[in-house]
Amino acid sequence: MRTPPNERLTSDIADASQPRKSERAKSCPERRCILTGETQPREDLVRLAISPDGLVLPDPAAKAPGRGAWIGVSRAELEAALAKGHLKGALARAFKGGALDIPADLPQMIEDALLRSLRDRLGLELRAGSLVMGSDRIAEQARTGRIALLLHAADASEDGRKKLDQAWRVGRDAEGSGERGHVLPLDRAALSVALGRDNVVHLGLADARSAQRVGVALQRLENYLHGSGLADEGHPAADTNALDDELNA
Repeated sequence: MRTPPNERLTSDIADASQPRKSERAKSCPERRCILTGETQPREDLVRLAISPDGLVLPDPAAKAPGRGAWIGVSRAELEAALAKGHLKGALARAFKGGALDIPADLPQMIEDALLRSLRDRLGLELRAGSLVMGSDRIAEQARTGRIALLLHAADASEDGRKKLDQAWRVGRDAEGSGERGHVLPLDRAALSVALGRDNVVHLGLADARSAQRVGVALQRLENYLHGSGLADEGHPAADTNALDDELNA
């Protein structure tokens, strides 16, 4: 499911959902992207694993056994690297020359896996009691500062978003800032199926820890869909001197 480019998480939303970069660097293990050579917090990257028969598969939970390689590029950048053979070369170096089978639809497989991770995370927060649903309930809690992160379905109406955004700003003492909730790359049908509820259009995360957990899954997906700035026009497609450390269990 593709969506138009979304705004990045605002700084205040990012503050609520993720630690600052300097803090994260100290607490979160780092990995290097095999395509750009950039080292980033592991939670920002996507792990690729190899099956016993050499099939390369996305491993967003980073739990598959054996060695893995990490990528921190957008889908468009990955598709270009795949078409030009850069991904094959980088993976061959990362997996030390083992026989590899790279699916032609790997970019879509990664997107599907990241979307599934986000849906699963939201489901876990619902079961934990950290997810607030229903416009009236969200508005009430937002006005009193009890919503750490505000989310909207991709097809939420503009009026509905604006009303809740305003309530959220009031509760965060941020009136006049223009701050608003984040529009998810999921429509109401996808959210409703994921959460087992009817007509889910808006979501609120009730505390900073739940917001951080959802924020990690959301930011990783957004990085992949729209780019995270890890690679730019002048960045080498593959730094052969930096690829030998890309083998991570």
